[in-house]
Amino acid sequence: MVTPSNVVNNDDILLKLCHSVAGVLSSTSGTHISHAGMVQSISRTRLKPDLGCFSIFDGGFSGLVVINFSAEAAIEIYRKYMLNMGMPESELAFSHTSEDVSNVMGELMNQILGDFISKISKELQTSISQSQPKMLTINKELTISVDTNLDDGVARRVSFKTQNNHIFYLEFAMDRTEFILSSEFEQDEEFDPDSLFEAHSNLSEQKSTKPAAVKAATTDDADDLLSELGL
Repeated sequence: MVTPSNVVNNDDILLKLCHSVAGVLSSTSGTHISHAGMVQSISRTRLKPDLGCFSIFDGGFSGLVVINFSAEAAIEIYRKYMLNMGMPESELAFSHTSEDVSNVMGELMNQILGDFISKISKELQTSISQSQPKMLTINKELTISVDTNLDDGVARRVSFKTQNNHIFYLEFAMDRTEFILSSEFEQDEEFDPDSLFEAHSNLSEQKSTKPAAVKAATTDDADDLLSELGL
């Protein structure tokens, strides 16, 4: 029997995307990026001034991700990111029309989608691919849609806020879909290579600090065995 707890729908997927946007931008810029608790239903996705970025994804489901940055939001995120990377402030751009700003924001979009796709592929056990994000500096609104028709598509808009209270928007369109958890499948446990390495390191340290008497006994036992074997 299907219950709400084991069904993942469009809005659940959108929430995961929102977490990726806020998480990646917060960690890379060293600031706090948050999203609104309310989601707006829209009829179509649009690129809006001042800086718009979009990427198409396909695979288990098809869709389009658009992020519209105001000039102030784009510059704040760009400068915080570059300073967090150790770049001197004197070398940073001041205008959202700078090519450097577009390149950095496009790279951040790529990191956001990479994080989102990695998580969604694991959790929903499906394969998703993305197009290279495109970043455009624009001064008027442009309607943008996926080349192929979506299967009963849905579109949503979510607002985000930077640490300095500058607003930008995520617009998201995708197939209307549901992923239903079957009791026959269990999600793979999270693999943490750092924890595994630490466990082996601790084991090695324990072996290296073995009491001398124990080491000597082990050596003597080995010598006795070799003698019995005539070696």
